[in-house]
Amino acid sequence: MPEPSPTSQRRGRLVRIGAAVVVLLALAGYLSVQYLTGGTGAPGCKVVSGKGDGAAYELSPEQAVNAATISAVGTGRGMPERAVTIALATALQESGLRNIQHGDRDSLGLFQQRPSQGWGSSREIMDPTYAAGVFYEHLSKVPGYTRLPLTVAAQRVQRSGFPQAYAKHEPDATLLAAALTGRAAATLTCTGRPGATRAAGPDAVRAALMRDFGRDVVQEAGAEVGGDASPAPRPSGTPDVGDRAVTLPVSATDGGSARGHSARERGWQLAHWAVANASALHIQRIAFAGRVWTAGTTDGQWRPLPAQGAAGAEQDAGAVRILTAQ
Repeated sequence: MPEPSPTSQRRGRLVRIGAAVVVLLALAGYLSVQYLTGGTGAPGCKVVSGKGDGAAYELSPEQAVNAATISAVGTGRGMPERAVTIALATALQESGLRNIQHGDRDSLGLFQQRPSQGWGSSREIMDPTYAAGVFYEHLSKVPGYTRLPLTVAAQRVQRSGFPQAYAKHEPDATLLAAALTGRAAATLTCTGRPGATRAAGPDAVRAALMRDFGRDVVQEAGAEVGGDASPAPRPSGTPDVGDRAVTLPVSATDGGSARGHSARERGWQLAHWAVANASALHIQRIAFAGRVWTAGTTDGQWRPLPAQGAAGAEQDAGAVRILTAQ
C-alpha cells in the first residue's frame, strides 16, 4: 500500500488543527456564556436544612430560578407547602428543574407536559409560570393530596410510566420548599454574578416579581422602587436605597399572610426568591430581618447586618430590600 504523499500529510495535519481550533473556540464561548449568565449546569446555589441536621442540596442558578417560580406560583394560588414539595419533586424528576424543549413524544418544559394531552400550547407550556400553574390546577383536584404519599399524588397528575421515580427527589424538594415558601430562614444561598456586563435593573425585578407572584406582590406589599424609606444614616454593609433598589414591605396583612404565611415567612420567601434570581436579574444585595446577602462572595451566605438602633432593626424585619447592579 503506497504511503501518503507529503502534501496529503500536511493537509491532514491542517484539518486536525482546524478541528481542534473550532472545538477550543466553542468551549471558550460556552464558558463565557456560563460566566455571564450564572451557568446552567454547574452548581452555584445551595439549600440547607433549617433543622441543622446537615441535609443539603446543590443546584445551578437556572434550576434555582425555576424552583423559585414553582414555589411562588403555588403560594400565590394559596397552595400549602406540601403542594410545593410535590411540584418541585415532579419537576426534578421530569426535567431536572430545567425548562427543556424536548422529551418523550411531544413532552415539553419543566413538567414535561404534552400539548396533545390538553396541557396547553407549546408556547404556554414553555412558560414556567403557566406550566407550574396548570400543574397546581390539576393537583388541587386530587382528593386528599396532602395526605397521600408524594409518588401517588404526583402520579395522579402526571400519569408517568415510572411513578416510583418521584420518591427519590422528595428530600431535596422538601428542603427547597421549606426555603422558598419562607418557613426556613436564610437557608438558600447563591454566589451570584456581580461582575456581569448586562444589568437588569429594578424594573426587571418588579416585572419578574409580578410574573411569578402576580400583581398582588407589588400592589398589596406596596413595593417601592427608589426613594429612601429611612433618612437616618445607614451602617456600613447595609444595602443603600435609591434608583437601584426595590423595597418590599411585609406585614401581617399582606397577600402572603392572608394565605397562611406569617410576615416573617412572607419576607423570607421574597428574600429567597431574590437570591434564586440574583444571577438572572443581576441583583447585588438583599437585606431582610437583620441579615444581608451579597453577590460575589465565595460562599454566598446570609450574614448578620451591623448593629443598629431599635428603629432600624424593626425596619429590616418589616421589609425586604433588593439592590440591583444598575
